[in-house]
Amino acid sequence: MTNVIRLEEERTRTLQTLDALRRLVKDDLDRVNDMILHQMQSRVPLIPELAGHLIASGGKRLRPMLTLAAARLCNYMGARHIALAACVEFIHTATLLHDDVVDESLLRRGVKTANARWGNDASVLVGDFLFSRAFQLMVADGSLRVLKILSDASAIIAEGEVHQLLTSNDTTTSEDAYLEVISAKTAALFSAACRIGAVVAERPPVEEDALESYGRNLGIAFQLVDDALDYSSREAVLGKTVGDDFREGKITLPVILAFRRGNDEERTFWKRTLEEGRQDNTDIGEAIRLLEKYGSLRATVERARHYAAKAKDALGIFPDSPRKQTLLDVADFAVSRSL
Repeated sequence: MTNVIRLEEERTRTLQTLDALRRLVKDDLDRVNDMILHQMQSRVPLIPELAGHLIASGGKRLRPMLTLAAARLCNYMGARHIALAACVEFIHTATLLHDDVVDESLLRRGVKTANARWGNDASVLVGDFLFSRAFQLMVADGSLRVLKILSDASAIIAEGEVHQLLTSNDTTTSEDAYLEVISAKTAALFSAACRIGAVVAERPPVEEDALESYGRNLGIAFQLVDDALDYSSREAVLGKTVGDDFREGKITLPVILAFRRGNDEERTFWKRTLEEGRQDNTDIGEAIRLLEKYGSLRATVERARHYAAKAKDALGIFPDSPRKQTLLDVADFAVSRSL
């Protein structure tokens, strides 16, 4: 009963944090959503149908909300951040479409993935369309600085995905290599989303750097917790089946730590299931047992807590305000999802 109460308390706290962020940027977010719907339109009916399926399937809109909140924190009074927040969401959505094809995923947040419904070819091509829309929005903004920040982030994300592909099924992957992957595939867009809030507000470089650091460390914390949650019983948090990463042979930090800390017999288990891909229905249970035995999930969350603290420290140069507090709470939220 105590655990049930604790989970309910954490779910409530999570919802409150996201609600506070949404309230902070509500009017702007409504305009972003309108722009997203408008920019998804095409003479080819499949494009808005497929893109709308993913965009409407329960995403938190966290990255565009960070762009809007960062602009608010910098007291920006213009409108450029609206299109750029939509741009950030298009980049994120395009990467999800491509990721699901690469991972051969059938579900995302409990809903059929686009590739499961329309096939791989359509998913890849609509992902390309969304990337193109994102670049059109960047060009329309007219700032070479913004174009560089977001185009650099797009390139880094792609590099991170390729790097992850190369480390999949490789139990010799180091923690440093893993951190390089998540810094690229996840944290790069978080950091870009936050930095452009300061750029459009024409704030000094020190504030740009602070928001970039906040976003980067927040993104790393989020991915660390997601990778821990993949082996936890809290399916509802991610909306996917426990052990997806395990079945796909992904080498994430919980596995890296358990592999390093285990004995020869246990390392043979990881090599069989992840390198050779020979798994049966009982293996996910054994994997979770080994992760718990060596404290791998707890250690992963502690590392996430470290990066969340760094994200909060980065905001220290900004004066205290409800806007700043909301962003600080988002960093706490990143870790609290694991509890």
